[in-house]
Amino acid sequence: MQGRYELLIENEEAMVALGGHLADALGDQGIVFLHGDLGAGKTTFCRGVLRNLGHQGAVKSPTYTLVEPYEVNDHKVYHFDLYRLADPEELEFIGGRDYFSEAALCLVEWPSRGQGELPEADLEITFDYDLPGRKATIVAGTDAGNKALKIIRALQEGG
Repeated sequence: MQGRYELLIENEEAMVALGGHLADALGDQGIVFLHGDLGAGKTTFCRGVLRNLGHQGAVKSPTYTLVEPYEVNDHKVYHFDLYRLADPEELEFIGGRDYFSEAALCLVEWPSRGQGELPEADLEITFDYDLPGRKATIVAGTDAGNKALKIIRALQEGG
């Protein structure tokens, strides 16, 4: 059974906090697909994940490099931005299979561009504009995703 959770995100601080909750819930392994228009908050969310794990530097969208690797306090995080991917098979050329086979947390922006070449996501998060904030819809795709979703919901609701 797929778990689903919808919530409103009032501001950037709340988006960063949601990313932190995901880091707490998944730990150092999982695959998360991030959907949403340009400017919907995907990279801000990723910054929250990385900050929670202890990353101090800048977090930018890897639009031109396709993937930005981070190693933070024994956690491996790969932040993908597939917006400029012309063909899903290009993932093979950058070693995509290797990234997803490691014990790592993989955050994938624009996963539809890699359709057919990406493994199943533990969680899929869609960010929509709900001005002045955002709406996030989180859907679990695996057992690990369902467990993480319960933790995220409890953290978001203060439980």
